[in-house]
Order: sequence, then C-alpha cells, then structure tokens
Amino acid sequence: MTTRTGADVFVANNFPGLHGKKIGLITNHTGRLRQGIATADAFFKSPDISLKVFFGPEHGIRGAVDERVPDSADPKTGIPVISLYGPRTAPEPSHLAGLDALVYDIQDIGCRYYTYVSTLVHCMRAAAKAGIPLTILDRPNPIGGTHVEGPVTDIDKLAFVAIHPIPIRHGMTLGELAKLVNIQTDLKCNINVVHAEGWQRREWFDATGCEWLDPSPNMRSLVQANIYPGPAQLEFTNVSVGRGTATPFQLFGAPWLDHFRFVDALQAMNLPGIGFVPRTFKPTASKFAGEECKGVELIVTNRETFLPVQTGVAMAIALRKVAFRQWEMARWQTLLCHKETFDAVEHGAGLQDVVKLWEPGLQKFKNDRKNVLHYR
Repeated sequence: MTTRTGADVFVANNFPGLHGKKIGLITNHTGRLRQGIATADAFFKSPDISLKVFFGPEHGIRGAVDERVPDSADPKTGIPVISLYGPRTAPEPSHLAGLDALVYDIQDIGCRYYTYVSTLVHCMRAAAKAGIPLTILDRPNPIGGTHVEGPVTDIDKLAFVAIHPIPIRHGMTLGELAKLVNIQTDLKCNINVVHAEGWQRREWFDATGCEWLDPSPNMRSLVQANIYPGPAQLEFTNVSVGRGTATPFQLFGAPWLDHFRFVDALQAMNLPGIGFVPRTFKPTASKFAGEECKGVELIVTNRETFLPVQTGVAMAIALRKVAFRQWEMARWQTLLCHKETFDAVEHGAGLQDVVKLWEPGLQKFKNDRKNVLHYR
C-alpha cells in the first residue's frame, strides 16, 4: 500500500484547524508532498492560512549546508528563515510573537543523534512556553519501526545530540517520539500529530512508494541511513566515516589504521548481516581531506539481521584492540552518551558483555513507548 505522509493528509484535508491562523513552519527540503510540491509552497499558496516565518534545522531549509546556518530569507517566497542550527537551537520568544501555531514537517532517519529530533523537541519547549499549539506532520521511520537497539542515553549526558533518554536506534516516528517526550517530561505542549496513512512499522522506506530525498548532504541512500547508527557514533574521534567520499558511512578508516588487522578483529566477532572489505580511500572534504585512509567498506548482506549500533561498538572494540595508541577514544562519548558502555570497552570487555549492559534500559524504553505507538 502506498504511504501518504502526514503532510499529504494535512494538505489534502485543507489545513484543518489552521484556517485564518498565522503560522510558523519548521521544515526543510524533505518536507514535500507526493505530487512533488514542497510543503512550504503549499502553505504559502493557500488562501486559508497566513505563513509568516520558516524555521530551518541543521543543513538549512534547502538541506544543502553542512555547517552552521545563518538566518536568511527564502529566495522563492521572500519569507524570513530563522536558523535553529547555529547560535540558537530553538525559536526565541520574539520569533513566536504574533504566531497562532507552529507546524513541523521534516523527514527523520531513526537515529537518536541525527539532529532533526532535537530540533523538534526544542520547538516543543518553545511552543509550550509561548502557549501556542504545534502540529507535527508525521513521516515513516525510514529504517523501520520494529528494530530498537543500543544504550539508552545517560541522564547526565543529555545534549543537542542526545535530547532525551532514548536508545540510539529508537524505532519510532517523530510524531510518536514527540508524544513520548511530552509525557515523560510533563512538558504540556499542545501537540497535534497528523499521522501518515498506509505505513506499517515493519516497512522500510523503499516499501512506502515515497521519493527518497537526501535528508542531509551526506545521507544519500537508504543503505547509508541503515548503516549510520553504527560507524557514525565514532566520528568525533580521530577517524573518517567516509564524509568527503561518494559513499559516506559505508567507508571507515584513518591514515594510521592497519586495516587488515582491523578487518580480522571485526570478522572474529561474527556480526550478523554485515561484511567488511579492506579498502583505501582519500576524502576530498571533511576529516583527513586529501589524505589516504586505510580502512573498510561496510557491506550490508541482510538488513533485517544487521545490528548497526552493535556493529559500531564492535568497531570501537576492534580499534581499541589493534590501534590502542593511535585511536583517541575519549570523544566517542560525544555521541555514545553512555558511561557503562564506554568504560566496558575501555577495560577490554567483549561485545556480548557490552550488549547485556543495555538490556534494563532497553526493556524500560520498550515498555514506555507502548503507550504512544500509533502504527502497527
């Protein structure tokens, strides 16, 4: 069955609840209707609502910027664009003054440290404080809604890349996550989730019939979105995760890495659904630009059994084993945000012993999320 996103449903029903209202729209290039029309354009052209301001997340409203994003004006409509990725991460009271409602329409990829979920939570907080409602136009989780994996964020490590205590791969849509955060933080944000129609939790993005639009400059395929929760957790350390190549997150390495020993260490862990091939590559941008990196290509052989978060931790264990002196481990915590996992790997624990540490937090999360899951 073809999926209709929350935006498709909302626009087809002629913006229910927003007639005559002054609107702020949080969106980017992924906010698009099935007919190929941008959600922003549909809102702008409607005579029934008044679109006053855009709010743009990381990578900007057109999704083309891979650095801090300044405020601007949308060249197509002339409407002001307030950046939520730079000096500020949430709308300020002055930005919301005079607005009757906020609307959110951005495609997420299902990983905790992909920052669109953080932007949503910051906007929820701002909306609650301003006393205005927030409508969320929900979209499918591209890597499915049944797989849940990884450590639940430590409370003392909450940050923009860890906005709420959830696992790295959460298996939820942004609409479902918004409901969970609203309940667990007693935020009292007046949220209205317009659910997607025709999507089932087990479905991956390529079963939806929706067009793939790169959610960010280095997220160029569903394969990369699936792999991302693994190697990306290590990218604040002194390694390349393939940015500046044609296949980000499918390549991983560093100039100082003995990639043959690294592959041997990974293969010895018998990781499901994934293979590793020794590769050399030279990024043209980002970390180690212009330098030859020795590393691996990650090849998913079965996406249903592949465990990306466990694979990322296995890569950390392998780095610790074969590059103890070269790998700068400390900054792994920037995205990992889980002391028990970090300490266990630092002290030489095996993968399965590390994974067991996650179980209490994961079980509680799975129980808590049952109350807000919409899709079956």
